[in-house]
Amino acid sequence: MNGLLSVVCDAETQPKEQAAEAMNEGISLYGSSLQAAMESAGTLSFGGEQQSTGLVAVALGEFAQGTERDAAFLPLRASNSANGAVEATNAYLAGDTEQAWNAQHQASLAPDVTAFLEAARKRAGDSK
Repeated sequence: MNGLLSVVCDAETQPKEQAAEAMNEGISLYGSSLQAAMESAGTLSFGGEQQSTGLVAVALGEFAQGTERDAAFLPLRASNSANGAVEATNAYLAGDTEQAWNAQHQASLAPDVTAFLEAARKRAGDSK
């Protein structure tokens, strides 16, 4: 039991912050890589007309919009699962099996991606 307790204690102190930082870095890298790919895709020019965005860049932009919810879902689900496992284990170690079951159940629910994206957009708008 001491081995399990030490893992839970370690999981409570540092991995949440490390996991959040790693997820933020991954999301930022995904976004910047997609932006760089769009910029590198070039533009179209039709006989003296002003240049417009190239077809590949447009397709990448549509891909980004179409996969936004999926890209946000993955780290949210991982975070909820990890946090739920820690909470359930702590409850189990404290002898509260009902609370342990509740923590496991909550961790198994799909995260609210819509609320997360709205909050992220609001924070981004507030920081400008």
